[in-house]
Formats: sequence, structure tokens, C-alpha cells
Amino acid sequence: MIPYTQEALIELQHQLGWDLRHDNFEVCVGGTQVYEIDGNDTKWSPLKSTRKYNKDAFIVIKRIEPTISSLPKQNE
Repeated sequence: MIPYTQEALIELQHQLGWDLRHDNFEVCVGGTQVYEIDGNDTKWSPLKSTRKYNKDAFIVIKRIEPTISSLPKQNE
């Protein structure tokens, strides 16, 4: 585990070969749940679509790259 610092984040992005100025990134939160049953808006029965963040929630930083479909092999 690497303690979070701005310098550590920059170093990791450099090791991964990410270009902070030109690449597209998405920041997501993992370790959450969304209630699918409509409740009474109480602690034990929240409204439908209420998002709860678990105590062990985490942040994911993803580099978004366009998907390129494979091309058929050219006959020689």
C-alpha cells in the first residue's frame, strides 16, 4: 500500500504511462449500494434509489480509451 500524496499519485500515473494533459479519465466510487425497494425515508428503510457508501468504499481512477474493433485479416 502506498500512502496517498499528490506526488505518489503523479509518480504512479507516470509509471503507468498516462498523459495527464491529453488522456481522458473517469473517477468512480466503488463499495456502494443502491436501494431497490421503496421505503419510508428512514435509516432502516430509505427511499428507492438512495445510495449508501460502505465504510470500505474506494475510489477508482480509470483512463478511458476508445474501443477499437478488430479488423479482418487481409489476404496476401
